[in-house]
Amino acid sequence: MTRAAAWAALLLGLVYFILPLIGMVEFSLSMRRGEYSFDAYRIVLADPQFRQTFLYSVMMALATIVFGMALVVPTAFWVRLRLPHLRPVIEFVTLLPLVIPAIVVVFGYIRLYNTSSWLPLTGSLTGTNILLMFGYATLALPYMYRAVDTGMRAIDIATLTEAAQSLGAGWFTILLRIILPNVLVAVLSGAFVTFAIVMGEFTMAALLNRPAFGPYLQLMGANRAYEPFALATIAFAITWACMGAIQLFTRFAKARA
Repeated sequence: MTRAAAWAALLLGLVYFILPLIGMVEFSLSMRRGEYSFDAYRIVLADPQFRQTFLYSVMMALATIVFGMALVVPTAFWVRLRLPHLRPVIEFVTLLPLVIPAIVVVFGYIRLYNTSSWLPLTGSLTGTNILLMFGYATLALPYMYRAVDTGMRAIDIATLTEAAQSLGAGWFTILLRIILPNVLVAVLSGAFVTFAIVMGEFTMAALLNRPAFGPYLQLMGANRAYEPFALATIAFAITWACMGAIQLFTRFAKARA
């Protein structure tokens, strides 16, 4: 009876999650009356604004991933190696983006970095893009930090560091050539989650007036019928592709080990 109840709960969960997705995909294919077609997808993919916003979000996602790696990997390494008593503080700080709404964060950025402040980042396109990247990195911080911290927990950082130092390696060499390869799967897991977050984020990009994919998706949803569901399907496919890539990299790393 317990096994049957478990299977029933699993099937109920699958139905709860899969049926709306099936309905979304089915509606996105129903642009022609009486038959299924990919017309909505063709219209979306042929839209120059789609290509512009999609490419912009991809570039911002890659920049955010690089910045997040440069910020999180040394921090997690140093906390585990020399400052273990600060781990609760760091974990609390990295959890704040889950508690503070994105709209509060972006309004704080605008207040601090507007054209009348000491660092007017919003006064130029490059500065606004950098500010948006910082915002994306903040949103992804809980996931990136925990992924990297979990990866470092699985290796003996102290022994690796002492062995590298005994051979004359500096801190930069230790991080780049010893620690990073050992936690690469964890870093990639955080990177793929960051990519999915950036591709679907709306609030920060809209309030900073940047041509990102999230605001474009909202704009299409307010003015079109079938195209928004095609866009939602594409966005959902991107998210699942990222999750699948995480699983592939994890299995590949375990197989190599």
